[in-house]
Amino acid sequence: MFKNYQVVIFKDHHGACRKLRFRGWLFAAMLTALGAMAAGDVYLVKSYINYRRMEQDLAVWEKQAQDQNAQLLNLSDKVKSLETDLARIRGFDAKLRQMVNLDQEPRDVVPAGSEDKDFNKKYLPLYRQEMLTRNLHRFLADLRDQAFLERVRQQELLSLLDAKGSRLASMPTTWPVAGWISSPFGERTSPFTNKKEFHKGMDIAAAIGTPVVAPGDGAVLFAGEMEGGGFGVTIDHQGGLVTSYGHLRDTAVAKGQTVARGQLLGHVGDSGQSTGPHLHYETRLGGVPVNPVRYILE
Repeated sequence: MFKNYQVVIFKDHHGACRKLRFRGWLFAAMLTALGAMAAGDVYLVKSYINYRRMEQDLAVWEKQAQDQNAQLLNLSDKVKSLETDLARIRGFDAKLRQMVNLDQEPRDVVPAGSEDKDFNKKYLPLYRQEMLTRNLHRFLADLRDQAFLERVRQQELLSLLDAKGSRLASMPTTWPVAGWISSPFGERTSPFTNKKEFHKGMDIAAAIGTPVVAPGDGAVLFAGEMEGGGFGVTIDHQGGLVTSYGHLRDTAVAKGQTVARGQLLGHVGDSGQSTGPHLHYETRLGGVPVNPVRYILE
């Protein structure tokens, strides 16, 4: 193989020829190079086929991971919704208990150990999905226990409300007018003196002529023109609970009259010392101003 080789090339019609000489080692090198190129091509083809297969497998895995991620996020959103509903129910329960002097202020409604759970992320890396799944199962178990305890408390509350049905009917549990709160109960800057003062009620802005209704059953203690101008109504709801309504355009009830929840008391006006049409709504318990929102069941 390593001898010298000659290649003779004949030209047509003239009989002339041309000789090319190759050394044996060069010929062997060319054959080796051709063999290496062929082997390289085979390797590249196999590598490309493997790459395409891995790419397809990766696409399938990514799709599965995205589907699992979407399912986990959807489940976490449902859990958050359940938690919100439970919080609303427990808040409603606590407010009722406070109103009938059965319980304390509204309780914390977050299940123990759930504060660190982050269910609001819109992307969950793969390594977090298994951890989130375990956390969701624990959270659902906590939520189930909380729901069971809440059912027990609801039964207790329903039994009490059955015994105090007339008392609950007299509570001012609804909004007296459709509008928005322009000045809440508590500390504020007076719009007249620009000084700090304690606002004994809350102002609900509404258009002039908007109906004002009784938020609970009661007896009218006062109806007519108030000191300082303007019309107003005061209702006794029993148990030392009294509500009053100021800056009315007119009154639709009379002193001594019995009213029911939803009955018309008058209409929103701009009478007396006022900065615009609104209802000044006060709630007093034993003569002491309290926040009306305490009794409103939203």
